[in-house]
Amino acid sequence: MLSILVKSMHCEFSSSELECATKNFSSSLKIGEGGFGCVYRGILGSMTVAIKVLKSERLQGQSQFEQELPNGSLEDFLLCEEKRRMLPWRSRIRIIAEICSALIFLHKNIPHPVVHGDLKPANILLDANLVSKLSDFGISRALIQSSTNMSALHCITDPVGTALYMEPDFLTTGELTPHSDVYSFGIVVLRMLTGKPPGGIKKIVEDAMEKGDLNSVVDTSAGEWPDVHVQQLAHLAISCTESRRSRPDLSGEVWRVVEIMRDGADIPLASSPRSVLEIYLLIDHCFCVQIFQDVMDEPHFAADGFTYEGEAIRCWLSSGHDTSPMTNLPLGHSQLTPNYSLRSAIQEWLQQQRAASF
Repeated sequence: MLSILVKSMHCEFSSSELECATKNFSSSLKIGEGGFGCVYRGILGSMTVAIKVLKSERLQGQSQFEQELPNGSLEDFLLCEEKRRMLPWRSRIRIIAEICSALIFLHKNIPHPVVHGDLKPANILLDANLVSKLSDFGISRALIQSSTNMSALHCITDPVGTALYMEPDFLTTGELTPHSDVYSFGIVVLRMLTGKPPGGIKKIVEDAMEKGDLNSVVDTSAGEWPDVHVQQLAHLAISCTESRRSRPDLSGEVWRVVEIMRDGADIPLASSPRSVLEIYLLIDHCFCVQIFQDVMDEPHFAADGFTYEGEAIRCWLSSGHDTSPMTNLPLGHSQLTPNYSLRSAIQEWLQQQRAASF
């Protein structure tokens, strides 16, 4: 019997069922071939699937299966400028949220958390509606508790996967942890934000952040990204690629920010100035944090990606704090960047309120 995981329900299929589904693994139904094996299109019940047959020298466990999707992979879109235009920024934010959700599901799996180990755009498949599915679990591992650190979950394995998306720690130690996937997630987010290849992408974005010129590296084929999303995604992605000890938990602050960003991106831009501000407010205090409770006069981004009143965050920093007022995590730097989009929305809203009072 062979196994396949379908919508969180574990189903089993016999070899004869799989042979029937693929017309005895007909070459006419082969849809791809990689280092781990061949993938065939098939029908199981009413479901179209892709059945992956591992090469014998790669057979280290159960055969893996992927749901076949008509739009190919995220990599197909990112490699082609014309196809990148088919992925507007709203869709990219939704896909980022879907990937984050899938990783959280794996990392929180009971009784054995699972690390994917090879997260990259080529392993993110897109269906007819551009809904993403995480695929290719050929090197994924169930995590075990360390005998020396009962709070740590990890697995020692030979470093395999795609080097440009793999954390340096895994390449040197072979220790696979949820933080390994977090690093890869950060690189994927940077690719979706910039449209650039993975090599050196972290430094490119960090340099742009230091110069206060993130817009110079943003992928404009996705349309006009809201400044607040550009800042938030860049800070989030860079935090995911820091050293293991500094990386965030995807189920914590990362998911909170990504979920709200996704919900905000689903809201169509309204015509009135007040609605623009309401969108920012709906996007949550994650973007409109105030240490002082008045309407912000000069909103600024801090290194944590959150927006604060300029005077308030400067007082916070000058008093010796080097942590985020929101997350209590260390700030990467003390540089502040004006949030012009929010400031403009606030000013327009205030003008409307003054006009309505006459």
